Amino acid sequence: MKRNSIWHKVGFALAAIATLALPALSAQAQDKLTIKLGWATSDASQDSFAIAARAFKARLEEAAGERFEVELYPNRQIGDEKQLVEGLRLGTVTAAVISNGVYSQVVPAFQLNDLPFFYARERQVFDLMDGEIGAELSSRLDDKGIVMLAYLANGYRHMLNNKAPVFAPSDVVGVKYRVHNNVALATYQALGASPVPMAWGETTTALQQGAVDGLDLPVGVMDSLKINESVKYLSLTGHTYSGAALSMSKRFFNKLTEEQRQAIKSAATAAAAEQRATNAANEQAILETLAAKGLMINEVADKTAFRAMVLPLYEELREDIGSDILDSAMAKTD
Repeated sequence: MKRNSIWHKVGFALAAIATLALPALSAQAQDKLTIKLGWATSDASQDSFAIAARAFKARLEEAAGERFEVELYPNRQIGDEKQLVEGLRLGTVTAAVISNGVYSQVVPAFQLNDLPFFYARERQVFDLMDGEIGAELSSRLDDKGIVMLAYLANGYRHMLNNKAPVFAPSDVVGVKYRVHNNVALATYQALGASPVPMAWGETTTALQQGAVDGLDLPVGVMDSLKINESVKYLSLTGHTYSGAALSMSKRFFNKLTEEQRQAIKSAATAAAAEQRATNAANEQAILETLAAKGLMINEVADKTAFRAMVLPLYEELREDIGSDILDSAMAKTD
């Protein structure tokens, strides 16, 4: 009886130790934070948004996989871009890759990056966005509940339509272009087009039904969106640089430790560098693929007449953007 009593006590002690250990193990499992990262375009290998998302996931999990898991949600699975921005502010979306024009609806100064024919070279975009001007824009977005992690490449936007190739401003007159923000609306109005504001989710159907004649997009997303199935002509107008950014909800970010924040920032910086290089390298291959699929592509040799028609927009938007930001940016891009 004594021996059985001893083993009974030992068994009870082991059970107690195991029971005490369970909360610790559970806490360790809960320490791994899930980041749900969404974007509106596809998860195709050459999609510029998808490249950024996958690169961020890889870099963060490589450096801090024991602390973070990144789940990817392409194709508007957790919302269109406007919904993603709202979700970031409310804290219902953890992170997102979003185009510049949607940020401008929250912070009007972001309209700087949507000014037509403003950036002559892509390098100018990142000279500004990685510097003081980008930091100022990020600060204003932070005040609205969104943490800007990294500015991304998305390439120049070009005109696509079902009417005719665009060589001169006269080819734009009267054409119904889907537009995605107020600066695009004003740009097409200045060129004599008939712009139609429309969310991306409605655009493909509108093109196929003839509700709109065309749209503009950066090359990096054209093939993944199968744009050749909806339009006939691609004219390389390069009228606006299509910026984008990887952002995070401030509500989520503020709950992290400083070490966790630094891991996220470092992963975002590395992902942005990778995404910028990859996106630039992919453009020519995507154009060749689109041409092989039947899209009619033409260069626009002289953009002088286009720029002259839209130049007054710079002054019209001065108050929204801010004279200090606009003048500084213009001095650095001349």
